Amino acid sequence: MSIIDDISNISDRVHDLSVDDDMSGPQAFDAMRALLTLRNLIDHHAAVLTAALERLRVAKDHGRSTRELLIVMGVAPAAAQRLIRVAGSLTTLPTLAAHAADGVLSGEHADAIVRGIEHIGKRSPEPIDDAMRLNYVTDLLGQHFSGATPADILDRARTLGNQIADDTGGLPASEDRSINTLTKSKTTDGRLHVEADLDTEVGEKFHVAMEHYGAPRPEPDGSPDARSTERRFADALEAVLDIAARSGDPERALAPRTQVLLTIPADTPTLAELPFMGSVTPATMKALACDPAITTIIVDGETVPLDVGREKRLFTPAHRKALLIRDKCCIKCGAPASRTQAHHIVHWADGGDTCLENGCLLCPSCHADVHHNGWDVFIGADRHAWLTPPATVDPRRRAIPSYSRRTLTLDNMPAAA
Repeated sequence: MSIIDDISNISDRVHDLSVDDDMSGPQAFDAMRALLTLRNLIDHHAAVLTAALERLRVAKDHGRSTRELLIVMGVAPAAAQRLIRVAGSLTTLPTLAAHAADGVLSGEHADAIVRGIEHIGKRSPEPIDDAMRLNYVTDLLGQHFSGATPADILDRARTLGNQIADDTGGLPASEDRSINTLTKSKTTDGRLHVEADLDTEVGEKFHVAMEHYGAPRPEPDGSPDARSTERRFADALEAVLDIAARSGDPERALAPRTQVLLTIPADTPTLAELPFMGSVTPATMKALACDPAITTIIVDGETVPLDVGREKRLFTPAHRKALLIRDKCCIKCGAPASRTQAHHIVHWADGGDTCLENGCLLCPSCHADVHHNGWDVFIGADRHAWLTPPATVDPRRRAIPSYSRRTLTLDNMPAAA
């Protein structure tokens, strides 16, 4: 009988399992423990088959990676990566593989040990030999059998790695760039979750950037910054990304390099989407279309491009210099002009012209307020940009001059309208 037949028979038997209504508590406990053992065994054999897929070049012969193949087969991306890591350790960590084959180790715990050994290896100035590797695997297995979670096992591995570095005169963890990590994952609601583990030097650069670009700034009415610290730091990260998009070239400070694509179906513009993050709302679509760091591609029903960022939609360098002379900074919060985007007051898609009288400078955070949070912009009789706050901010919705003109008094300021 082949392995496929065996798996089919096991699947049929598991499919036919049923939970009796008159089952006792101890019976339910024992059944659950047996089921978890079965799950552990499946995790192990899935890793073994993943190793076989790699060895047999099943994915590579068709221009794919094994990770892509697993995802196409229905494996979650994180689980696919875990299977590949464990599969790669089956020969180098035989003791771990033996315990996994006995069903006493979950795939998550096995992966934590694999990652832990990898971390320890990075902290050692010399390659660890088989005897040392066995000692470390035994130590981490001991953590598992003592009830440690995968996170606990990784913490123990960090401790062991620190001991190696201390004993051999290696770098302390705080200065070891080789163990820096940054992970990103898309959430179920279409957002992006980012986690980073950084050494002192990179961490300091990060802190400085967050504190600088995420510093509190007053609201247009002079009240304290209403954003939370977390929101300010998220806005600061966007500012850093915008600066990176401009390649750090002062001469291009007002003209970012195109890096992001926004695809808009001609017949159904509400289905606009970004390549990595997916669909966006019409309001976000209009906000993105204002930003020259975004290339807008209009496609037909067969996703054939009809228009790729028509030049007249974007503010030219000459336009942006004129906006800089007039606005000087973000008209709402005063962020430096190098961190702003040129905003169409009447959106280009709604017939608005790309000209000085229909533009203003807004930082990404304030740009979002205009497109999503009820703030309006208009050009006053003085030919400068003015803001109208939403009723939630000012029930009377009194006009506010642009940031650079708020020091003017009523005696020397021309009427807005």
